[in-house]
Amino acid sequence: MTSAISTANNDNIVWHTHKIDKAYRAKQKNQQSSVLWFTGLSGAGKSTIAGALEQRLAELGYHTYLLDGDNVRHGLCQDLGFSTEDRRENIRRIGEVAKIMADAGLIVLSAFISPHRHERQLVRDMLPSGEFLEVFVDTPLDECERRDPKGLYKKARAGEIKQFTGIDSEYEQPLNAEIHLAAGHHSVQQLVDLCVDALKARKIIE
Repeated sequence: MTSAISTANNDNIVWHTHKIDKAYRAKQKNQQSSVLWFTGLSGAGKSTIAGALEQRLAELGYHTYLLDGDNVRHGLCQDLGFSTEDRRENIRRIGEVAKIMADAGLIVLSAFISPHRHERQLVRDMLPSGEFLEVFVDTPLDECERRDPKGLYKKARAGEIKQFTGIDSEYEQPLNAEIHLAAGHHSVQQLVDLCVDALKARKIIE
């Protein structure tokens, strides 16, 4: 972390502004740049809903990219563990990647537990006003435990996993998410419809 901070403050590093900018790239794709940040408990359905939404948007002709929590830990964040510091750095890196992708004119879908409000605010602050949409996948804990697709809750209850979000580590629900999905009461397609309607209402897509 120290080297990253010193590099960012190095006077010899200058930001280059290019002639082809975000507005041009977004207009070329007939959409507005945005980052949809799916947050919720493990097993809430974040990746499933984000993936279904990406498929719907692709079918409609829009340009997207889906960043998934597990996938990025195979490469970009493979050096990070699950300590408080490492989890914060994981979110910071993803935020920076999402910012670059949004600059490319894409609609970015990011699916991460990101349990703390300050972490999500960190990413929001990286982007222009209105470009970050917090999507709260609101699934009750008991339903997430019932699904337990990776068997993580079972391990957490047995004490095999420490500091597991929702069990012995807090999840801070969004206070005012742009999109609130009651995922325990609707089908995936109904939730995707709600997301598409929200994107249309914000003029991100037509």
